Amino acid sequence: MSLTTETIFETLNYAIDREATDSKGYTVTGDALALITINRPDKHNALNEVVLRELSAALSMARYDEDIKGVIITGMGQRSFVAGADIAEFRQLTPLQAQTLATKGQGVLNQVAQMPKPVLAAVNGFALGGGCELALACHLRIASEQAVFGQPELNLGLIPGYGGTQRLPRIVGLGIATEMILTGKPIDAQRAYGLGMVSQVVPQKDLLSAAKKMLRTVTARAPLGIRMALEALQASELPLAHGLQLEATLFGQIVSSKDFSEGVGAFLEKRTPHFTGE
Repeated sequence: MSLTTETIFETLNYAIDREATDSKGYTVTGDALALITINRPDKHNALNEVVLRELSAALSMARYDEDIKGVIITGMGQRSFVAGADIAEFRQLTPLQAQTLATKGQGVLNQVAQMPKPVLAAVNGFALGGGCELALACHLRIASEQAVFGQPELNLGLIPGYGGTQRLPRIVGLGIATEMILTGKPIDAQRAYGLGMVSQVVPQKDLLSAAKKMLRTVTARAPLGIRMALEALQASELPLAHGLQLEATLFGQIVSSKDFSEGVGAFLEKRTPHFTGE
């Protein structure tokens, strides 16, 4: 779906670098990067049930579309990436309903983390609570200079429910994650960069161009290699022996691929490789 076609979503803008010309409504014209924009600026792009459902659908579309090489997730407007979940939906929850809500949210963010194509968060403003958790689930993160990250759930008598207690310490370490979650104090983009939460901090006006540039650098590599690398990186959360075994298995599989032969041939012949994902 391109910007020139009618969206099927209420709370997302889902755009692909394409033109609406063929029977599917588009043809590939550029780098085939899907841009998913959370579009609830009046609610600071908060994650409600509808957003989560539509985000899940957009991710599925991008996952199984063979022409899509990578995904960028960002927020609409100049203020917020995603400023948490929609707290108004929490007031009447029973314990069982709250557990179900957390499980559903975790499931959608697991879709992000387990995508076989690179997903990059372009954090354009406040990334708080569920918004921080969404950014953490992405494989790559770039922040604008005005981005702010935080897990303020304890201020509401809650704890993070969409993976923050698990992904944050894996990225910044247990000590910093404990500080951020227990104090609820947000951090700015420069501290996030120093902690390794984001790869770059850029001016707001350059955020999407920087995100596309980084993702193009990634997607120029062999698609099969990207998929297997992401699968192996996910296993880094397993015991070391299990992760090493998976890495060796994937390494063994990939040497039989056409992309491996093409990559080695191009290197020896001093030319640019042409990868096909086979």
